[in-house]
Amino acid sequence: MEIEQEHKNLIRKMKYGGFIKNEEMEKAFTEIDRVDFVLEEYEDEAYKDIPLPILCGQTISQPSTVAFMLDLLDIKKDNKILDVGSGSGWTTALLADLTEDYGSVIGLEINPELVKFGQNNLAKYNPKNAKIIQAKETIGLVGEIFDRILVSAASIDQESSKELIKQLKIHGKLVMPIKNSIYKFEKISKTEVKTEKYPGFIFVPLITSDQNSYEK
Repeated sequence: MEIEQEHKNLIRKMKYGGFIKNEEMEKAFTEIDRVDFVLEEYEDEAYKDIPLPILCGQTISQPSTVAFMLDLLDIKKDNKILDVGSGSGWTTALLADLTEDYGSVIGLEINPELVKFGQNNLAKYNPKNAKIIQAKETIGLVGEIFDRILVSAASIDQESSKELIKQLKIHGKLVMPIKNSIYKFEKISKTEVKTEKYPGFIFVPLITSDQNSYEK
């Protein structure tokens, strides 16, 4: 009962802080329990609004930051979504809950050990519309087109965003950190992209080699 109350308290704090703004987000954060995606030694801290270590020197992100980025994505139930750097699998599961059975979610992870970790965690919920696969060295899934793309580790510049924007549909949205800011890119047309910047965040760096993963 105490653990259940801690979970409710975290969601209540995120609602009060303006990070959870609608019933769909509240449902996702309630149903997809963060404790199922952390390492056993950190289960007692799962409901704190802080990042926590997972495998391979990576982290599961701070809940309020995840909620903020998901809100920026403006997810629709029929969206096809790419989750770059699935890590623990938590954001992949949240996205699957938000799209229900109408959309689809592909989680990408470059570190094989984290691929397995995320897949095992995701399997606890067995979503029919989501999967986690091994990423390649080129960021994203070249040749695929998505309604929404989420990245949770920081690129040093906007080069990575350019490749991911190519993988967006017209009116699609990309949310990703660059240095210490979160950027939201909306693809208005083939040649026009609307950009919004939200400073004041700290992320681990975006890695595109098989030595490390993207942070999630």
